[in-house]
Amino acid sequence: MDLEVKRDDLHETRVVDSPPAPLEPGEARLAVRRFGFSANNVTYAVFGDLMGYWTFFPAAPDGEGWGRIPVWGFAEVVEANGSGLDDGELVYGYLPMGTELVVTPTRVSEHGFTDASAHRAALPPAYNGYTRCATDPVYDPATEPLQMLLRPLFMTDFVLDDWLADNGFFGAGDGTVVLSSASSKTSFGLAHLLARRTDRPEVVGLTSAGNVDFVEGLGVYDRVVTYDDVDSLPADGPSVYVDMAGDAGVRTAVHEQMGGLAASVQVGGTHWEQVGGGGDLPGPKPALFFAPDQIVKRREDWGPGGVESRFADAWAEFLPVVQDWIEVVERQGPDAVADTYLEVLDGRADPAVAFVLSMD
Repeated sequence: MDLEVKRDDLHETRVVDSPPAPLEPGEARLAVRRFGFSANNVTYAVFGDLMGYWTFFPAAPDGEGWGRIPVWGFAEVVEANGSGLDDGELVYGYLPMGTELVVTPTRVSEHGFTDASAHRAALPPAYNGYTRCATDPVYDPATEPLQMLLRPLFMTDFVLDDWLADNGFFGAGDGTVVLSSASSKTSFGLAHLLARRTDRPEVVGLTSAGNVDFVEGLGVYDRVVTYDDVDSLPADGPSVYVDMAGDAGVRTAVHEQMGGLAASVQVGGTHWEQVGGGGDLPGPKPALFFAPDQIVKRREDWGPGGVESRFADAWAEFLPVVQDWIEVVERQGPDAVADTYLEVLDGRADPAVAFVLSMD
């Protein structure tokens, strides 16, 4: 059973109930137990064609024009089928919004495996790897919901923070970094990491008037500015804009106000209907940040396990802090999953609430 969305009309959904797919030798069946859902998953849909996200989990055979949005979560191996995995073990990774996933495990080790299914061969390796929870240094049964919700977002934050520093903040080290959608989990995770740096720019969070108290209460931004007050941002001096929302109007206002803008980075697309809009902008052309590229670079720079160990250390520092920031809401069943998807798509979700879902 899978939730599919219309690729050219993200508000249209359907539930497809199909018989279990037969297994070939060496394939394994994973039962999807729970997954997190946030604006990050809406971004996967928005950039589904551009970045290949629809390719990971193809729609049903009669599903031309439909797609399955990827999510991060936990699954149980229910049929190992000679794949090198163990029946009953728990794994973490990229999953469809459904009840099962058939994988072709390769490079199986005590720590994890890669899905070598043919349709995923050309896709970024960072999304094809699965972690075996029994040996995962980050896994803790007590914090499963936060891992589903925040681990993939915080990995993006971890890599983005490193990428910005690796590029010397594009000359804005003594200037300003502005993060849109400051109440979003991806934004405040990045702000948390930036705040821990001793040599860094001022970190400014852009948010709506209704979210100011929540954002200021996080304590990770040097300053909080509402979208109606963009003209209070510095008109000169080196700066970087990190766009977590994809709101064309906000992007235009920031570019027009910040004459010293050295880089404009697009990470998310919660304002999905406006992504790519805005027309001609003063300053640098917005560039899409793609985390797997920096991960590949750092794997070469830091050697085997370097990315994982550094991320584990950063996660261990972040987890005790973030537990006080969000409320986890769990929902079950296809109707609840569809309703939650639309709630997040339309921007109706409380920023202090995070969703853990199951199709069963």
